[in-house]
Formats: sequence, structure tokens, C-alpha cells
Amino acid sequence: MIQKIKNSLKKRKVKVFLIFLFCSTSAWFISNLSESYISNTAFGLSYANAGDDLMLVSASHDKINVKLEAVGFQFLGFSFKKKNIAIDLSDVAKDGRQYYLPHQNYTAQIEKQLPNSMRLIDIQKDTLFFDFQEVISKEVPVKPLIHINLAKNYLLDGKLEITPATIRVKGPRNEVDTITNVRSSKISLTDLTSDFSRKVSLDIPNDLHSTSFSATSITIAGKVSRFSEKIMTVDVKVLNLPSGTSIQLLPDKVNILCKGTINTLKNLTTSDFEVVADFSKIRNSRSKRIALGIIKQPEKLSSAILQETQVEFILKREQ
Repeated sequence: MIQKIKNSLKKRKVKVFLIFLFCSTSAWFISNLSESYISNTAFGLSYANAGDDLMLVSASHDKINVKLEAVGFQFLGFSFKKKNIAIDLSDVAKDGRQYYLPHQNYTAQIEKQLPNSMRLIDIQKDTLFFDFQEVISKEVPVKPLIHINLAKNYLLDGKLEITPATIRVKGPRNEVDTITNVRSSKISLTDLTSDFSRKVSLDIPNDLHSTSFSATSITIAGKVSRFSEKIMTVDVKVLNLPSGTSIQLLPDKVNILCKGTINTLKNLTTSDFEVVADFSKIRNSRSKRIALGIIKQPEKLSSAILQETQVEFILKREQ
């Protein structure tokens, strides 16, 4: 029993000793880290503000070696995470086709980004060289890849609304010059009976690594209406009739099958249409039939189809 008590006391003494050792070591470590030191380290470099007409392709340096005076805590932090410095390229110099930034310029930028408790002692005095590409931009149309299948007796009332209809592409000339349009992802809508609006992503080519797009998706919308049909009887007008002749058409009126919304059909008049027979298009002098064509019709109609595409005629010489 006594031996067990002695062993317990020994273990307790060891634990107390270890606690005091840890505390004293921590205090010494913290005290030393709080003091200032001069040491070498490296800063990672990032670049910005190259200008709207230039795109940075590569730089001669992605890090820079420096000698600093700083407290130990700051150097300890660098061992876990490298500090990054942003280099402003708005004042980059040019010699022929070579772009560069002297060490005096970026040294001043680095000093401004250091905390007050840190002092720059020395820096790697290399000139930074850059490879840029010319940047251009242009507007290109969006090409929607959409398949629409309307329900029976329904039609698309008007044109599809694409928003935005054009987008701006910006990047190096060798990439942008290859772009004539931007397609959307494929979308299929079936058995539509009502208006629709769908957001669709753009199909951006994978090989355009350095080109940016003002939008990555579009909205496709359309109005769907129930349709009906109506027959309109319209006079036929003859064009390019030879002088000194007159013509009689058989018949001189034709029917047009109109398909559209009920409201559109309700407001139709014969003056909305113009059907012509162009005499100059007759190639066979012995022909007794002449082709017809619609040269005027309301835009809101879904379709307007002549039920007779040719009529007979009698040509007479005037006395």
C-alpha cells in the first residue's frame, strides 16, 4: 500500500516537472520570436494593371529574394505561407518589342506593401521582363441551338427573344479573330402550349484559354398562341406587261390560306396582301399559264399560302 502511494507521488512530481518545463520553454520561445531579426526570404509575385490592350502571357520571375528586418513571428509565418506581392504593370517600359520593369520601380512597390514593423534591407536587383499579347474585343451574335415542338393548333407568335442577342469577346487577336458567333447549349422544348423563358448556358470552346466573354448564359423566350386559319380572296396584279397589249387572267382573283392567331386573322383585310403575275418571267412564248407570287403580307401571320400558284391568261393586242 505504501509503495503504491510512493509511486503515485513520483508520477505526480514528473507531471508537474513536465508542465513547468513546457511553460518555461514556451516563454523562452515566445520571447525570442518577439525580438527583431535580419533574415533572407522570398516573396511570390503577382501582376496586375497591364492595360486594356495588353494581356500578360508570361513573366521572367514569379518570386523575388529579399533580406528583411522583422520580428521572429513574421519570419515564422513565412515558413508556413509565402507572402505575395502585387506588382502594378501600368508603368511598364518598352524597348522595341520587349517589355520590362526596372528593379527600382518594383522595389518601391514592395516597400509600400510591407507592414510598418518590417523593413526591407536588400532585394534581388533583377529587371523583370514580360511577354504580352495584343488584346482586342468585338461584338459577336449569339446563335441559339433550340428545337421547338409546338402542340397541335399552336404556333410561335413572333420571333424568339434572345437576351443578350450579342456578347462582347475580349482576348488575344489570334483567338478573337477566329470567333464569328457563340452558340448556346442545345435545348429541346416539346408540346408547348404557353409562353416560355429558359436560361441556357453558352457553349464556350475549350481552346479559347485567354479570351473572356461578357456573358456565359443567355435567356431564350417566346410567345406561344393558339392559331386558326382564314381564306382571303385577293386580286392579281400583272407586272411588266408588254406595251400595246392587254391581258385577261383566268381567274383574276385567287385565294390565300392564312394561318395565325385569332386576333391577327380577325383584323386582316385584302389590302394587307399583294399578289402579282410577272409577265417578264414567262420563258416559253407558247405558254398559256403564268406563275403567281405574294410580294406583300402582314408580318404577324405565321404563314400565307397561295392555293393557286399559276393561272391561265389570254393576251390581246390593242387596236
